[in-house]
Amino acid sequence: MIGYLFSGIAYGFAAAVTPGPLSFFLMSQAVTRGWRHALPIAFSPLITDGPVAVLVLAVLSRIPPGFVRYLRIFGGAFILYLAYESYKAWRTYDSESAIPAERDHSSLMRAAVVNWLNPNPYIGWSIVLGPIMLSGWHESPARAIALLTGFYLTMIVVMSWMALAFSAARKMGAGVRKKLIGFSCIALVFLAVYQLYLGISAM
Repeated sequence: MIGYLFSGIAYGFAAAVTPGPLSFFLMSQAVTRGWRHALPIAFSPLITDGPVAVLVLAVLSRIPPGFVRYLRIFGGAFILYLAYESYKAWRTYDSESAIPAERDHSSLMRAAVVNWLNPNPYIGWSIVLGPIMLSGWHESPARAIALLTGFYLTMIVVMSWMALAFSAARKMGAGVRKKLIGFSCIALVFLAVYQLYLGISAM
């Protein structure tokens, strides 16, 4: 059981720190709106991964590989929208009042959309978590539970720390904060272009 727990911890840490749509969105919200709006994003995998796991384990193995490329295209388009939102925040930024108020659950639901349109959870569940979890479940349900506990607990803790760390940058002054907002916008654009390239080039 310990082996499955540590496997979940290792993969959860890697999933949290690896650059991707969700981590860039978390960074953008933390810098733009603060940790109170960014922290719920760390819990979004608890909402999205259930349906993703069911879909992957029950359907993904039976459909053509082309599904992933269309997912990348839709995901890239949505990330471009998020980049545009960050650009508007950067362009109009001059004080706290320049950033429009947004409810916490709005950030959480947008993060859920980002994750649902992100191929990484589907790929991760199909080639990493899914096979390990099924193997552990056949040996003992407790091992599968240990894997999932280690994975999600680690990912949530690390992403929560990231939200607090990037939010702390807001106290470094208006100039630094505006630059960080601009950086998050550029990062989202590059990520969107990369996602679109992968999807279109595979067609």
